[in-house]
Amino acid sequence: MSSWLNKLERRLEPLAIPNITLYIVIAQVFVLLAVLLGQIQLSQLHLWPVLVTQGEVWRLFTFVAVPPSTGMLVAFALYLFYLYGNALEDYFGVVRYNLFLLVGYLLTVGLAFISPYAAATNLFLGGAVFLAFAFLNPDFTLNLFFILPVKIKWIALITWVFYGFTFIVGGATERLGVLAATGNFLIFFGKDFIQRVRMGRHRVKQQAKREKLRQELSGPMHKCSICERDSDASPELDFRYRTEGENEVCYCDEHLPPKQA
Repeated sequence: MSSWLNKLERRLEPLAIPNITLYIVIAQVFVLLAVLLGQIQLSQLHLWPVLVTQGEVWRLFTFVAVPPSTGMLVAFALYLFYLYGNALEDYFGVVRYNLFLLVGYLLTVGLAFISPYAAATNLFLGGAVFLAFAFLNPDFTLNLFFILPVKIKWIALITWVFYGFTFIVGGATERLGVLAATGNFLIFFGKDFIQRVRMGRHRVKQQAKREKLRQELSGPMHKCSICERDSDASPELDFRYRTEGENEVCYCDEHLPPKQA
């Protein structure tokens, strides 16, 4: 991690909040209940930079408490966010995990003002936390729809593809949200991510070399010295050997020379 992040981490230490994921989830639950009871509208909480400049400063903070949805799966989404966040706090420690969220927050707010007339979301919360958890726990298994077990690394791969597609075809708001989520991840895990990709390529190359060597060492049991067909590719052929000088030469039955009288 770069030196400026280490300095920021030291300054943040007295202000770090343990179990901050739980507080974020609680805030989103309260907002969800308030919306369902008709006490508030989500549009009052979203981050609209142009409205912030007009005095609605609370939007800089309230957009973090907006739940991921108001549908039936919101409870499952909040549970997963709490699970991922706790795991990251255990990995990072309280201070660095707070810093991880803070950097994502600052990226989101800063990028939002590039397009001030569009609403920014708290995509960095779910996106960056999920990508980080999947990177650290690639073999963690999720039961999709409570039935289908899928390793989280495949869901993360789909997420990366989705982010890439969104960045290419999406509008300014979508692109800025993707930059906030992936930028936060790359700041903290970029070096490890590149190293893992390089190691993966190295493993693929080594595996290909080993497979080639295995094939060269094992090879077919019989191979015609004339047409070069072998017993693996052409199992219907019969092969014979003739002693020619000091060597045993293999022929298929189609090219077997006649015996000399």
